[in-house]
Amino acid sequence: MTQLAEPTPDRAPKAPSTGPASWSYARRRRYGWIVTVSLLFLMMLSWADKAVLGLAAVPIMKDLHITPEAFGVVSSAMFFTFGVAQLIAAPLANKVQSRWILLVICILWSIAQAPVLVFASLPALWVSRLMLGAGEGPLAPVMMHGVYKWFPAKKGATPAALASSGVTLGIVAFAPVLAWVIGAYGWRAAFAVLAVVGLLFAVYWAVIGKEGPYTSRAAELELDGPGEAALAAHGIEGPAVVEQRVPYLRTILTPSWIFAVLTSFFGYWTFTLAMSWGPAYFQTVLGLTGQQAGSLIALPAAWGAVATVGLSALTQRLHLRGVPTRKSRAWVLGGGALFGGAALFAASMVPNPTVAVGLMVFGFGTAPALFALSYLVVAELTSVAQRGANLSIANAVFTTGGVFAPAVSGFLIGGAAGPAAGYTASFALAGGLMLVCGILCLLFVNQQRDRRRIGLDVDPAAVAPGAEPNADPRRGAEVPA
Repeated sequence: MTQLAEPTPDRAPKAPSTGPASWSYARRRRYGWIVTVSLLFLMMLSWADKAVLGLAAVPIMKDLHITPEAFGVVSSAMFFTFGVAQLIAAPLANKVQSRWILLVICILWSIAQAPVLVFASLPALWVSRLMLGAGEGPLAPVMMHGVYKWFPAKKGATPAALASSGVTLGIVAFAPVLAWVIGAYGWRAAFAVLAVVGLLFAVYWAVIGKEGPYTSRAAELELDGPGEAALAAHGIEGPAVVEQRVPYLRTILTPSWIFAVLTSFFGYWTFTLAMSWGPAYFQTVLGLTGQQAGSLIALPAAWGAVATVGLSALTQRLHLRGVPTRKSRAWVLGGGALFGGAALFAASMVPNPTVAVGLMVFGFGTAPALFALSYLVVAELTSVAQRGANLSIANAVFTTGGVFAPAVSGFLIGGAAGPAAGYTASFALAGGLMLVCGILCLLFVNQQRDRRRIGLDVDPAAVAPGAEPNADPRRGAEVPA
């Protein structure tokens, strides 16, 4: 059996570490979950900030005399700066600790509520949403990168999915409360509540936020010892893996990256549609009150939290059992998109409102579960050193679905013969696009093939008998994602 290389004797001893790398495994794991739960709340707050405009859609359009077309464009405004901010933050994610980036963006989006509080007008809404987009854009990829640093590679899917489930849990927790605040104190009061909560969390994070020790595959080997993945990396079984830099464009042009990100693009389109126009649909078409609509929109969000954690736990379980990630991750991603898209498309076809709302719960709610799975696929197509930037680039691309969904839907709703017809067309379009992407994902996403193509894996059949396929794992061997 191939022996793992020992450290060279002339290597200078390392200075003793005083950070999380020096902690016991139990303490690292415990603190990692504290960080994960904290970031879960941060993601919840982020999506409450996004959803508040949709929850207040009817009174805002009435008070400011805004047409559906204009409101749709305002709803899309934050995503104009959303993607740009992510691309700016992408190189910083590899160089600046995640905890500091998260602190800055939390403060920024709290300040973003100020224009609406001072000037209740359409231009103030524009400025507020543009600032919010700049603050919230980098959140998801930086958060995922930060969570991954607290857990070994094979055990990071479930914690990351829990943090990501804040996308939906934020709606579940905050939507009924914000709907009540809007009904009792006016829509501007809801923006004030979110600003205060954001600033309070920033103070908490400044105290509790720390950087995890799993900053490379070599660090993982040093902390936890060589496991099965390390042995595989030495050619004992499976592909040989070397941690090396890969040009970003080369990663982006792989079919796995393209179709995984495209699937989440239309997942983001679908969930943004639900948050921006769902409450208005419940009020104008189904005749519910604002508070009832705020509570009802929490149903797809609640299913989304279950789907996000459930699908990610499934993919981690399959991966730990040795199922190739093409099946354990890509097939779960494609199957989720296929299910959610079919449910939403069917909701636009059935005449019974109760059945339609039930199908919407599964259609809208499954969409955000796709994000964490796409992150896992993208993370496989890069080295750890480049992971933060690659996640930011992928997130910048698929969140642009939020630019188009509210605006396109606003024009469909405003230009239809009646509100019901416009909403039906919007829902059918979103469901159909997500369904098609799910099929494409099942057919074309194959991480093992694309890792070999870009040089992250070496086919063991191509290694000469008796040759050492990899370098010393303590100097950068990478465990398969």
